[in-house]
This record gives sequence, C-alpha cells and structure tokens, in this order.
Amino acid sequence: MRTSFGIIMAIGMWLAASPADAQRYDPRYPVCMHRYGGSYMGADYFDCSFTSLEQCRATASGLAATCDVNPYYAGNQPPPPRRRNKPAY
Repeated sequence: MRTSFGIIMAIGMWLAASPADAQRYDPRYPVCMHRYGGSYMGADYFDCSFTSLEQCRATASGLAATCDVNPYYAGNQPPPPRRRNKPAY
C-alpha cells in the first residue's frame, strides 16, 4: 500500500513540475515587442531591444506582435535625494 501511494505521489509531482520562466523584460530599453507564437515550439516571447514605439511598430508590422512600454525600464531617473541626519539634542 505504501509503495503504490509513493509511486502515485512521485508521478503526480513529476507531472506537476514545470520549467521556470526567465526574466522577460530587459531594463535597458524602454519598449518591448511581444511576439505571439513565434519562437521555439510556438511559445510567446518578448524582445526588449527598441528605443521607441515607432521603431518597434515598424519591426512588428506584418507580424503577430504588439509593442508595449517596458514596465521595468530604469531610464535616466535622478538618484533619490539624500537624507540629512538631524542632530540629537
């Protein structure tokens, strides 16, 4: 009884395992193109190598793809202001 339960659990865990997704967005570029079913085995993928929406749309023309603003773009953000320590009295 224990061996059959162990075998069933092992098979269930093996079937439930799935590969982990890598990071999809490159924070160095402000625009990403989302390609639908265009890579290995028909999976979707993101190409974050565009500097403008116009550049991305020209590349995506005629493809099953959309262009989106990269939510992880670091950009030229100023550093946060420095906090000054208040003197303790």
